[in-house]
Amino acid sequence: MMQKIYLCIDLKSFYASVECADRGLDPFTVNLVVADPTRGSGAITLAATPAIKRYGVKSRGRIFEIPKGIEYITAMPRMTLYMEYSARIYRIFLKYISSEDIHVYSIDESFLDITPYLSLYNMRAKQLAKMILDDILEETGITATVGIGTNLYLAKVALDITAKHTKDNMGVLTEDLYKQTLWHHRPITDFWMIGKGNARRLEKLGIYDMYGVAHFPQEKLYKVFGVNAEYLIDHAWGKEPVEIADIKAYQPSCNSISNSQILFEDYNYQDAFLVMKEMVESNVLSLTEKHLVTNHISLYIGYSKDIIKPSRGSRKITNTTNSYRLLIEEFIKLYKKITNPNYPIRQIAISFGNVKDEIYEQYDLFADVEDIEKEKRVQKTLVNIRNKYGKNAALKGMNFQEKATARKRNKLVGGHNA
Repeated sequence: MMQKIYLCIDLKSFYASVECADRGLDPFTVNLVVADPTRGSGAITLAATPAIKRYGVKSRGRIFEIPKGIEYITAMPRMTLYMEYSARIYRIFLKYISSEDIHVYSIDESFLDITPYLSLYNMRAKQLAKMILDDILEETGITATVGIGTNLYLAKVALDITAKHTKDNMGVLTEDLYKQTLWHHRPITDFWMIGKGNARRLEKLGIYDMYGVAHFPQEKLYKVFGVNAEYLIDHAWGKEPVEIADIKAYQPSCNSISNSQILFEDYNYQDAFLVMKEMVESNVLSLTEKHLVTNHISLYIGYSKDIIKPSRGSRKITNTTNSYRLLIEEFIKLYKKITNPNYPIRQIAISFGNVKDEIYEQYDLFADVEDIEKEKRVQKTLVNIRNKYGKNAALKGMNFQEKATARKRNKLVGGHNA
């Protein structure tokens, strides 16, 4: 069987690089961050150029964390522009690789299975990768980095760890190279799919690197991590059985629909309550449009500048429904139960869990099914109007209140200015 070869291509500091390319600037010499200053000093820096990162400025940091005395450009987020650049780069991939062999992992990162193309172009993996990266730079002005691996995991790790220490922005890993060069690499959180939570659990077992995982008794790992121990053990040995074809064929058995907002400013208890109601309505219309129902809700409340720990809560409800009236009643109970009214609120996230086809719709004895059917007809009408004329074509009275955010956010793309 032919040895698989994958590329994992990342568009370096993507949003910031697009802003520089659009301005004719060099992201390696110009200090620039992508952020919305109208959201205050606590606004997230969505991206930062390599130049300003040398001063310790991070992507996904906050504006107030940028050291004083640094001159820099603040670029308002333009999500439509970033998606246009991402689409242009995807079209460059298609010049060399079939869509069947491409998995778009995020707006700025993609996996490419180049196995059958090496003989086609009579090239080695690094040669083909360089040809694609050079084309991206020439056509868009965006610098890309690449990990090359014999499976998807190794390609990703080669990108995240190995490529950072090479002059040509390319990292290469096989299973043997992985064990030779990265088995003792620390911190373990540098490895794909190992977050701080899993790292803490491993630390309690006396494990600090992938060598430790590979040589730890497997039955004990299964006891701590359950079925996820299988992925952890495979990755410790540099193995990954999943291929791009498997990802494309995957159909999740259970879904959720989520909605999260970082508010434009600090909100008090009542004003945040209004925004939560708007968010529930938005999710309800998504359920309605997709003919789905839910019987599980979750709520997250984050407070300004993390002055206290976030509030979290979830509950299973007795009805399996997409009725706004029934779902908002449950969210109101949850909001009152978990939210601290004494502190300013800066983030709200809601989620509908255990989402399934509306054929599973079910109501308890106390539900007025006739009223619910009338409400559903109204919800379907709202969906049709908004799809035809735009999200702001049909609004409720609450959407016109001073602290409401739906009207503004309906004009945004990905939570940012289009």
